Amino acid sequence: MSEQPKVAIITGASRGIGAALIPAYRKLGFAVVAAARSIDDQHDPELLTVSADVSVPGDGARIVDAALQRFGRVDTVVNNAGIFVAKPFTEYTDDDYDAVTGVNLRGFFDVSRSAVAAMTQQGGGHLVTVSTSLVDHANSAVPSALASLTKGGLNAVTKALAIEYADRGIRANAVSLGVIRTPMHPPSTHAALARLHPLGRMGDIDDVVEAIMYLEQAPFVTGEILHVDGGQSAGH
Repeated sequence: MSEQPKVAIITGASRGIGAALIPAYRKLGFAVVAAARSIDDQHDPELLTVSADVSVPGDGARIVDAALQRFGRVDTVVNNAGIFVAKPFTEYTDDDYDAVTGVNLRGFFDVSRSAVAAMTQQGGGHLVTVSTSLVDHANSAVPSALASLTKGGLNAVTKALAIEYADRGIRANAVSLGVIRTPMHPPSTHAALARLHPLGRMGDIDDVVEAIMYLEQAPFVTGEILHVDGGQSAGH
């Protein structure tokens, strides 16, 4: 009988970093549950796609339930789904607040709460959360208080969960990103965005995927906020 594969849940999996993580985890031998608001089915028996909006109460738990029903376990959750809105603080609207906190906080909470319950029963697991280095190194050129409010909280809860669940074999880590070259950034902005990083370039999706793969395969690392930001968090 073949050994049951480990299972990774990836949110925000329809494009960008999330989409790139699917083949990376499959290469490690994981079955993957790929969740996004809109995502196409794929012809891979070890890949389950789930259409869900993590900002909606209950959708996060539904993603985890789908993983358990299909594969019987949850070993890793990559909380990749996120919203970033850059505005002067006083120009944020109630709708902005609801959108950003809904995905960044509610999404993390619902998915992770259900996943950690399953991981506790099976004896271990791993949470990885995508954050931003603007939490550590605010920039007046990129006013983003809602990102700091939400992602700063996710950095803190990453450390809290790492300690709370260390004796149950569950690790929690985060990757804290600079600006990554994804379709959300028009090419006309790339030169200016590159200058935000001491290394003088934007990050690539592969930089993020490789960092997450490191954390996945680093059993002695937990409570880590791994900066993948071209030196941005260190200063200018």
